[in-house]
Amino acid sequence: MGTGDLSSEWKHSWLQEERRSFKGWDFSALSGRMEDDGLPWDYEAAVRTYMNNNEGALLDMGTGGGEFLLSLSPPPGRTYATEAYPPNVELCRELFPPHGIELRQVFSDDSLPFDDNSIDLIINRHEAFSIQEVKRILKPGGVFVTQQVGGRNNRALSEFLLGGEAAPVDEAFNAEQVSDELRSSGFTIVQSAEAFPLLKFKDVGALVYFAKIIEWEFPGFSVEKCYDRLCLLQEQLAKTGYIGSTEHRFFIIAIKA
Repeated sequence: MGTGDLSSEWKHSWLQEERRSFKGWDFSALSGRMEDDGLPWDYEAAVRTYMNNNEGALLDMGTGGGEFLLSLSPPPGRTYATEAYPPNVELCRELFPPHGIELRQVFSDDSLPFDDNSIDLIINRHEAFSIQEVKRILKPGGVFVTQQVGGRNNRALSEFLLGGEAAPVDEAFNAEQVSDELRSSGFTIVQSAEAFPLLKFKDVGALVYFAKIIEWEFPGFSVEKCYDRLCLLQEQLAKTGYIGSTEHRFFIIAIKA
């Protein structure tokens, strides 16, 4: 098969990945096709520890399709979740009632549909948040556990694919800055950590599927627009066995005074 035939085959495959549907926050379609180095902390273990010590209300901010929250088997009748994306809201409204979980749709990080001092434990994985709103709804002594995607996440790969149209780097969104802001708002920091794991894509199609989903990091990405760059990545893949991208994660546990 000639190079031209291979390129045509690649493009057809990549376009198929671009058109694949995505529901909830389920990346199982990339199982075995994408992997990372892992993180030096365990978000789930931390959440479970605080859940075991919590007899009050639990809130999962930005629950997505509810996959992670349901895996925790949270206490019925005192577990809440927020979500903004309409398809996920619809999905969770079907999934949550049998588990005694109440979903509340949100439209702004600055206005959460909860009373002051009403939540004992807030968990948040990769969801934007307002520190003042977190503080407002947490009870005194309440705990905030969050893992965030830092401002430098996948930026080099985005710049390679999109050039000047790549998402800008937000140097200020990191563990130190957010921890300082929490302290200034009256929180005590129990733990703060940061990591830059290597994300590996085992095929270019996996990257295409990922980039279409994470559109805020790859704005305007399409196979047609980025085709030449994708072909260069295919050549790199043939040499190294993967396409690498540097992630940015940070983890904070904070207690409201």
